[in-house]
Amino acid sequence: MFDKPRVDQRLLAAEVAAAWAVDVTDLVFLPVGLDESAWAYRVDTSAGDRYFLKMRRGEFTEAAVLLPRFLRAQGVRQVVAPIDLPEGGAGRGFGHYQLLLYPFHDGGSLWDRGLTDRQWVEYGEFLGRLHAVRPSADLAGVLPVETYRSNAGERLRVLGKQAAASEALGAFWDRYGAALHRLSATVDELASRVTHAHHVICHADIHPGNLLADGDGPLHVVDWDAPILAPRERDLMFVYSQDFGDHPVNAHRAELFRRGYGPLEPDQTMLSYYRAERQLDDVAAFLSSVLSRHSSPESQANDRHWLTRIAETVAETTYTP
Repeated sequence: MFDKPRVDQRLLAAEVAAAWAVDVTDLVFLPVGLDESAWAYRVDTSAGDRYFLKMRRGEFTEAAVLLPRFLRAQGVRQVVAPIDLPEGGAGRGFGHYQLLLYPFHDGGSLWDRGLTDRQWVEYGEFLGRLHAVRPSADLAGVLPVETYRSNAGERLRVLGKQAAASEALGAFWDRYGAALHRLSATVDELASRVTHAHHVICHADIHPGNLLADGDGPLHVVDWDAPILAPRERDLMFVYSQDFGDHPVNAHRAELFRRGYGPLEPDQTMLSYYRAERQLDDVAAFLSSVLSRHSSPESQANDRHWLTRIAETVAETTYTP
């Protein structure tokens, strides 16, 4: 997200200081992430500590707060969980927004740099551990459950008509519209073929952009906004797809991942379904963002870049295993 939210940053800093009892000396906007409803800041304090502040329009889900805490309690050390408020709880309201504060980890995401051999093994170890954790009854009650019913196809149909008639996306839609409609039909077809497998806790967005590390150091897993109970392929899709990160899996990296995760034979139809559904959902989100025209030219250019990149991939991909 390149554009700052329309909030008074001084009031936001004061709210963070009062809520978490820290002496805030600086609040630095971070242009990261692609969620139109969420923004990030680095919080610097007089004690030399740094924190990561996430601000969301509306509410964070219960699962987004409870699951990271639960996993940390289970010893899954890679999980970055929100910091509790002194009076208890984690979230703080700020006007129409909700705030969560996290530890800040140096090094940045691995989307551009890729994972080292050691980190590929740890990636496997982490997902293997996550998928083996049994949720408590309270947690299971707030975690969404996979239904294989995506609304992305309907969103595409509505937005496609707008794109075809718009100056901003008319040429794009002429070139890629047919392929994107085929993608929507493919998602429906694959959904009808998937086998309803055993459900595990899934992060649901576990690509290298949500893996942080300093050099070859340990992994820190962030962005627990949309966890779900689903087949493990929901997460494994990010490992075995070529769509996520600038250094995707190859035979060597797959072997390293398997060394950490353990024996696995992912269901290929399930992997295809999740890959196609994610692409369809991303296309609909980027179409909506570009058509809204409320963002800056820089943000618009970024959205168009990702929209075109996904559409080019879709046009070249055969999904049926």
